[in-house]
Amino acid sequence: MKSIFASLTVALIVASVAGKDRPGIFRVHVEANANDTASFASSVSAIFSGKQVAIERMPRLSERDVVAFYPYKTGDGNYGALFQLDEHGRLALDTLSVEKHGTLLFVLINARPVAEMQIDQRVSDGRIYIASGLTKADIESMKKCWRLIGEKKKR
Repeated sequence: MKSIFASLTVALIVASVAGKDRPGIFRVHVEANANDTASFASSVSAIFSGKQVAIERMPRLSERDVVAFYPYKTGDGNYGALFQLDEHGRLALDTLSVEKHGTLLFVLINARPVAEMQIDQRVSDGRIYIASGLTKADIESMKKCWRLIGEKKKR
């Protein structure tokens, strides 16, 4: 158990170092079967719920699947955002929302956990809504990577 935690910690440190060089890191991981081997899943303490859960090591969605986003300011000084996925991302989200119904979804932005959501319905529109937890720096880095929803495509 300690080795799994140590390997996950190392992986998150590496991801955070890599995230400093590249703006707009967006990763979505899904809760895994607790009996999966260490090659496929890591056991972690969920930040928001406090539950001990296994998460898939490979993200189901990444920044390559995002085509646009729409940020907004929340009342507490943080930001939230709506992310629009491309066709590949839309199909992946639709599939995982059916296959993994009732499990947890973990969203990391710039290698930092920002959302933990329970999958309670099918999501077929290709959009992920993050209610809060983003910083102004997150929004600025995302603007370098993706267009705002409603803007025409960059040439």
